[in-house]
Amino acid sequence: MRAVIQRVSEASVSVDGELYSRIGAGLLVLLGIAPGDEDQEISWMIRKILNLRIFEDSEGKMNLSVSDTKGEILLVSQFTLYADTSRGNRPGFSGSAPSRLANDIYDRFIGAIRSQSSLRIKTGCFGKEMQVGLVNDGPVTLIVDTPEK
Repeated sequence: MRAVIQRVSEASVSVDGELYSRIGAGLLVLLGIAPGDEDQEISWMIRKILNLRIFEDSEGKMNLSVSDTKGEILLVSQFTLYADTSRGNRPGFSGSAPSRLANDIYDRFIGAIRSQSSLRIKTGCFGKEMQVGLVNDGPVTLIVDTPEK
């Protein structure tokens, strides 16, 4: 499982020109799901997202998590995070989980993070063409991969 985690002052997802979801200050998480990702990867990534200390404390140091700041999370499925660009100019996506499996893992991820946190969790729309807007705060952008099995 791979995530691009961005600290944002706001973020939104639109589908077909209509606003689908929006958050204020918090995290935009683009989530890529690989074949073999299961509950262990879901749990690990959720712990990481909720506890990453990337928000500033009163001294301006990144010592606070989204949980500490009571921020919001916008979680968007992003199969292109596993693109293979090593050959040619057209990316290959065989490193991404097949759509049906990815949708199941994404839905389980959403359920698990909502059950483990009282934060406001919003989502993208799996499998749809989305327009994602954000104001990156900092900017702070991290790429996080679950440990290899």
